[in-house]
Amino acid sequence: MTRGQEVVKCARVSEDTFSRGASSTYFVLVLALAPNPSLRPSERFALDLLVDLSAVLPYPGSEEVVRIEVVDERDRPALAQLRARSWGIAPGDGVVTIDRGLLTFVTEVALAVAEQGSTAADRFNRVPSSATPLVVAGAEREPVISIAAQALASAVRASAGRRRFYAIDPWPGGRQWAVALTHDLDVVQWWPAFTSLRLLELIRRGELARALGVVKAAMASGGRHVVWHGIRSVLDAETESHVRSTWFVLCGTPTFATARAGDLTYSPESSQTRRILNVIAGGGHEIGLHGSFATSDDHALFLAQRSRLESLVDPVVGVRQHYLRMRAGTTPRGMAKGGFRYDSTFGFADRNGFRLGTADVLPLWDADAGAPMKIDEAPFTWMDRALSKYRGVEDPVQWIDDALELADTCRSVNGLWVGIWHPNLTPALGFPGAPQAYRRLVASLVQREPYIAPLRELVAWRRARRSARATAVRPDGRIVVTSDASVLIRDADGRAIDA
Repeated sequence: MTRGQEVVKCARVSEDTFSRGASSTYFVLVLALAPNPSLRPSERFALDLLVDLSAVLPYPGSEEVVRIEVVDERDRPALAQLRARSWGIAPGDGVVTIDRGLLTFVTEVALAVAEQGSTAADRFNRVPSSATPLVVAGAEREPVISIAAQALASAVRASAGRRRFYAIDPWPGGRQWAVALTHDLDVVQWWPAFTSLRLLELIRRGELARALGVVKAAMASGGRHVVWHGIRSVLDAETESHVRSTWFVLCGTPTFATARAGDLTYSPESSQTRRILNVIAGGGHEIGLHGSFATSDDHALFLAQRSRLESLVDPVVGVRQHYLRMRAGTTPRGMAKGGFRYDSTFGFADRNGFRLGTADVLPLWDADAGAPMKIDEAPFTWMDRALSKYRGVEDPVQWIDDALELADTCRSVNGLWVGIWHPNLTPALGFPGAPQAYRRLVASLVQREPYIAPLRELVAWRRARRSARATAVRPDGRIVVTSDASVLIRDADGRAIDA
């Protein structure tokens, strides 16, 4: 092996295996990753990520293999160039080459190295979406890294001769894609203030008929149980479809200043909040932390807020920042130190799409330390208020159309769609037609047959799938696989094998 090359050993992939809509499109390929001192740690991590997304199963065997070589390129290709060059992945006779520029692109986007180095900030100290690589390239609605991983697998297929092939189902139960329904609990108390702010928003936009509908709904409610009815509506819609979701809950002490800023607005120990938490937990749903504004910089608060929430509910393993207030490098470090296993903050506030270029769970990278973080990311793809608040789209029907379009994109790459629906989207709180829209969303997703579960379960399974390894090939041809997850492996004809 020459300097500047990374060799990956892979078994054959069948011709139709990676076609979209195939019965099993994430695949186990037998491979061995050889060390390459010329690759930077972040580039090696990017290569590991591509291999993981294409579901290559590491195995340091001695069988005849297809080599994958990482080759140095003189230029640093932009996204358009990579796409025009088939992602810098080229099949040959028993060899596949990957331009090193692709690994650089993966580090900047999926590893968020570009964001970690950015000094741009909006009024919430977030890196603006306009400063992120995929928005700059106009490709934020494409999971480009997931697509590149599929291209890698297809190139191996094209380069292979007669070699053995095994496939692993991408998600449990034979499902080919996955969905996580999530909710940010921003409102419990002081609901008239939120209705008033929403009315001002509608009036400024000239939505007078919609504003009148809000006033009528608020008056009809009698001022009682407005938030509770909104939460019950969401839970009822999920119960009807037999699905469970993830709820991110604020857990700090509210003050007039925090409420005015839209930060902490309720006490987790109040009778109203306890009632909500009890019904969520009682339905088998997950409860995670909605980190307050201060946690973005004061990381000691992560542990304090997590401990406080755990005094009320089961162990808390997931976090999402309120208003998505996060700095890509520093805040996740604090999350990891706070004991969280996953975050779900990476997404856009003012548009919908794939901020990290992936429709999947992925490990986070610390650019300053040059090492992986001990926390996974489940980036969200779609949020209701990205349209109604930032894009001025007030028709809930259009929100759901957008959500389902992105869900179909995730399905096409056998990925994970994570959506955010705020339970305060009810007529009395300013959103006529929203409850009916959410019912349509849940029912439409279920009809597409994904694996639906709380994020805690999806992240745990996906992390376990990442651990899968082939450890031996027996004389009769059967493979021995070790994995922390119960994975289903199929042969080239799609038949489950006894591994």
